[in-house]
Amino acid sequence: MLKIIDQPRYVCALGAMQTVQGIHRGVPVLHAGPCCAQKLAEGIAGNNGNSGYISPHIYPCTNISEKETIFGGEGRLKETIENALKVLDGDLFVVLSGCTVEIVGDDIAQVVSEFSDSGKPIIYVETAGFKGNNLEGHQWVVNAIIEQYLAKQPPKDKIKGLVNIWGPVPSYDPFWVGNVRELEALVASLGLTPNSIFGEYRGIDNIDKVPQAEFNLLVSPWLGLDTVKLLETTFGTPYLHCPTIPIGAFESTHFLQTVGAFAGISSAKIKTITQAKEKEYYYYIERNSDVFLENRSMSRRFSTVSNAADALSIAKFLVNDFGLFPARQYITDATPEPYRDAIRQYFKEFQYGIEADVLFSTDGYLIHEDIKKTDYFGSPLLVGSIFEKKLAEKLSGNFLAVSVPIKERLILDSSYVGYRGGLKLLEDIYGYVLRKFN
Repeated sequence: MLKIIDQPRYVCALGAMQTVQGIHRGVPVLHAGPCCAQKLAEGIAGNNGNSGYISPHIYPCTNISEKETIFGGEGRLKETIENALKVLDGDLFVVLSGCTVEIVGDDIAQVVSEFSDSGKPIIYVETAGFKGNNLEGHQWVVNAIIEQYLAKQPPKDKIKGLVNIWGPVPSYDPFWVGNVRELEALVASLGLTPNSIFGEYRGIDNIDKVPQAEFNLLVSPWLGLDTVKLLETTFGTPYLHCPTIPIGAFESTHFLQTVGAFAGISSAKIKTITQAKEKEYYYYIERNSDVFLENRSMSRRFSTVSNAADALSIAKFLVNDFGLFPARQYITDATPEPYRDAIRQYFKEFQYGIEADVLFSTDGYLIHEDIKKTDYFGSPLLVGSIFEKKLAEKLSGNFLAVSVPIKERLILDSSYVGYRGGLKLLEDIYGYVLRKFN
């Protein structure tokens, strides 16, 4: 039975082109119809980071037409790859396929194999929209890098203290650049050496070091589990799974304790580090405690309407650090069914035995109707996307956009990760509250 989804929060698997763009000097080569790149980029990133080393407006693309649909587009793809290698100065070329070419049966793997001696790494990923969404496509791209590129390189020795960090999804996480930086900073504060393949000037050199890490660190409720398991199988690298992106003192301290223990760092050293960071963090909280305690224009109840990673991390911060109480939380990223029970359990692990009910739904209309029926005992706080702004206004509530689509904000290097990220999140929430109140 056909179903119309209102206010979708993701795009098709071809949106994984943004994952390739998130790798410095990475070049997506699209075997798809015209306009796919521009529409997908606007749907994922909006006003935040569409361009990079190469813009979606000028990605190499076969721009297949009726001719290629009828007679096949393999020749067109070969021509496009040849010209991309001649014209573009990239370090990694990733061929991504759209719906039509996979339906007609183009042998993309065979075409790409003809360029194995091109002097530049070139891989392919089948990202037809009917196979999944851009989150799954993101994981397929990373896995393809491992299987088609890294697994074929000569073995290298492990580098002591090197840690691969996996988590933020380029562009889909509007704060991904800042979040990658802050996760790196937290890991580095323990004396470890962080390695991420995404972000400014993090490219092929970082990719080449992935097999040399002592362990992989996944900071995500579910996305990336396939990747770290693949790395364990391929290179024998153990992994640590931290489901919650750390925001604020409680989760950041827990994060450092967990990572430090896994890396064999002494508890005394970890304690010294976290105490210093907490001391600074609570200094700023205490300075503004009157604002938090005396403000009556926001109830103590909130809901998140976002992907699993943002919903969990923000809910943990608002409960554990800030003492708010969770109403129902809404997860909109089409989380695969096998991971949902574990995520429901994560929402039962707040301080003081507090638990939150979770609804998995990709339909914004159904989510908004459910929120309207909820008693927030005052002006609620809704944390989500631009879709929730008008709903918050109708409920005389408060609002913060943190996830796609997020067209009302420009985000350069901001981050909500870590101790300082928690302070930034409070600034943004109460910036809205105080503007409305005054």
